[in-house]
Amino acid sequence: MFQENIPRSSAAPRREIHGAHAVLHYVLDAEKGLVVVKFRKKVTVKDIERYAAALREHPQFKPEFSEIADLSEVEQLDLQADEFIRLADEIDPFSPHARRAFVVRTAVQSHAARMHKILRVQRDFSIFRSVEEAERWIAS
Repeated sequence: MFQENIPRSSAAPRREIHGAHAVLHYVLDAEKGLVVVKFRKKVTVKDIERYAAALREHPQFKPEFSEIADLSEVEQLDLQADEFIRLADEIDPFSPHARRAFVVRTAVQSHAARMHKILRVQRDFSIFRSVEEAERWIAS
């Protein structure tokens, strides 16, 4: 069950990463092979780098895990074209074969998700308007 759009259980505690402008929350559920992240307010490449580093350092993280990335509260995506490329080529900790679901509310959020899909040549990647839709797709 999701609380604040993020699952909680004793096996998968919620973790926070604080950036200069944003706080993001993520849950890694190794049993389900799933990471759920919720980005808030302004997101920069540094915020995403911190998130990726935290996943890589997590002892239970595996690149083939699925991910639900909730961008629906992001008001400003402060990313330049070269940073999108670096995110896709160097920073993204997930395998190109991992299932990825992005939750968006605005055209800017949707554009950012589509850019990542194109640059990663992601096979199992979809964009949704709600976390519930993303959960159903990941579970299918």
